[in-house]
Amino acid sequence: MLSPRRTLAMARKEWIQLRRDPRSMVLAFGMPVLMLVFFGYAISWDITDIPIAVLDQDRTARSRHLIDAFEASGYFTVVSRPERASDIDDALVHGRVTGALTIPPGFTRDLAAGRPAAIQLLLDGSDANTATVALNYSSAIAAGYSRDVLLQGRSIEAPATAETRVWYNPTLESSNMIVPGLIAVVMSIIAAMLTALTIAREWERGTMEQLAATPVHRLEVVFGKLLPYLGIGMFDVATTVLAGVLIFGVPLRGSILLLAAMTLLFLLGALGLGMAISAVLKSQVLATQVAMVATYLPALLLSGFLFDIASMPAALRAVSYIVPAKYYIAVTRGVFLKGVGIDVLWIQGISMVAFATVGIALATAAFRKRIEA
Repeated sequence: MLSPRRTLAMARKEWIQLRRDPRSMVLAFGMPVLMLVFFGYAISWDITDIPIAVLDQDRTARSRHLIDAFEASGYFTVVSRPERASDIDDALVHGRVTGALTIPPGFTRDLAAGRPAAIQLLLDGSDANTATVALNYSSAIAAGYSRDVLLQGRSIEAPATAETRVWYNPTLESSNMIVPGLIAVVMSIIAAMLTALTIAREWERGTMEQLAATPVHRLEVVFGKLLPYLGIGMFDVATTVLAGVLIFGVPLRGSILLLAAMTLLFLLGALGLGMAISAVLKSQVLATQVAMVATYLPALLLSGFLFDIASMPAALRAVSYIVPAKYYIAVTRGVFLKGVGIDVLWIQGISMVAFATVGIALATAAFRKRIEA
């Protein structure tokens, strides 16, 4: 029978070892918040103040109003007003501007005659993301300007307009999407790296033989070693959630208890995975490197955190189904932004249970194998 007393004794031993290791303490308590704040500020898809050049060949009040509309939007900043079209190419090549707006002569005359008045916006496509955003912004500004022209001209045929609303993130703040996902990515990395040192530390310090000779069941060893890190992980998640709400202003609309329960399951799986890696490799340096590859890259690339999974090739979409961070990110974003409950997140809940079970099973199997060796 498993003994809670022996399990707690093993947990106490692990906590004493952890407390005497300054590197592990910094990794456990300092790194999660530091990574959240750093990545939270560094990663942003909110693009403003796009530098553009403006060549106004019409030089009328109408053309100036259009330029003012671009500047007043807050998305574009006019940094250059070339006199010739040849200067635009030079500014784009040297990277002084991201785009160039050209208003041809006769722009106002065409508007007054009711004819389409074309303008040109050249964009630097070497940065495809910024160019795409700038293209959308400019299209919206041009549509708004055209609507104003029609209304000022008292046109009988008003243009058709689409009334749109954005739910869950009305301001389209990228931090509202990034921070909940970052919690999952950071914790998957930290949890696996922390326990990747546990068994390997025993081998390198020569205490593995003593641990093997101790009359403690392998499950008691696994759970005893996991308990301190599980407590640290829950503390780190609470800290990062608080930082996300207070520093980045991310709304927390859902149940904290649901988030805590899902986090507990996710951490059990990640910690178990790290312990299994540690038991197999026996080297702290190698175990840390493997844990980073096994957790960081999938959590960053195949979880839907940065890249849309639906747009990936079929092979990568299939691999993403076994990435636990994918399901945990759906939980964090659902709880933070949508305020949904277990009736919506039950698939993710089942996935978390499966991940926790597999993680503990792998840790137990790997540890037993090494003791018998």
